[in-house]
Amino acid sequence: MDISTLTIGVTLLACVTGVVGLRVYSNGKAQKQELVDRLTYTGQPPAYGRHRRFGGLDQRLKKTGLGQRIDRKIAVTGMDVTAGEYFVYVIAGVLGTYLVVSYLFAPFFGLLAAAIALWAANGFLTMQRNKRTEAFINQLPELTRVLANATQAGLALRTAIGMAAEELESPAREEFGRVANQLAVGHTLEDALGDLNQRLPSRELTVLITTLILSNRAGGTIVSSLRNLTQTLEERKETRREVTTLLAQVRVTAIAIPLLGIGFLLLINGMRAGALDDMAAATPGKIAIVLSAALYALGFFLIQRLSRVRV
Repeated sequence: MDISTLTIGVTLLACVTGVVGLRVYSNGKAQKQELVDRLTYTGQPPAYGRHRRFGGLDQRLKKTGLGQRIDRKIAVTGMDVTAGEYFVYVIAGVLGTYLVVSYLFAPFFGLLAAAIALWAANGFLTMQRNKRTEAFINQLPELTRVLANATQAGLALRTAIGMAAEELESPAREEFGRVANQLAVGHTLEDALGDLNQRLPSRELTVLITTLILSNRAGGTIVSSLRNLTQTLEERKETRREVTTLLAQVRVTAIAIPLLGIGFLLLINGMRAGALDDMAAATPGKIAIVLSAALYALGFFLIQRLSRVRV
């Protein structure tokens, strides 16, 4: 047999074997990720159809303290994203912000913008958690109504919680589904509801959990307690809605003020090209830039703090 023919045959066989090996490896990795998603199921509907990116990075990141903190924060936001994906997106966003701002203004401004982008990424998770908590609070009147109807029909409290998880919409469906799953595997009612209160802390939920726990311990008129609580939560829901409407203009002002500062920088740079580069090159200019950014951040924080009204 000709040596060239043998070489071609061996090369083709190696290519076919490599393709088959890659296919087997890809299928095995996908099955492993699906198993990990099932084992780490946190009450959110598992999206098996979506390809999870950066799986290896996600596994390595979750072994670190930073990855575990990111994973805990993501778990309470309801977002369909892994810790590895979030980490990569944040790094890409920070680098992109630095490059864009450095091109528009000056490299020193890019460093400040990158630091702000990193802070905003953490603030985004907090905002999503607050948004989910707010949506859950708005569902509490309906939740207490379902629990009251179920207990009035003679069902046990554990059964009523499972029924509420089936009838309500997200996020109450996922959160009480997790509570029902914890009760099914042997957790006490106090532990399961206490874990819920840690994920979505609010005074309304604390009152509901206290009512359920005390009624479960001592018995008594849980139906009438839930009926009264439903009416109270309805009134608080309307009050919170009115307060949110009244404070909408103040919150818009908190966002508009930093945007005005960015507009002034663009105006200065447009009046004389290179003015921001000269400012960032001098030490007094750097001090002025940092001080201005700190004052804008302080103003944003104070407006947010003063506009926060507890109902």
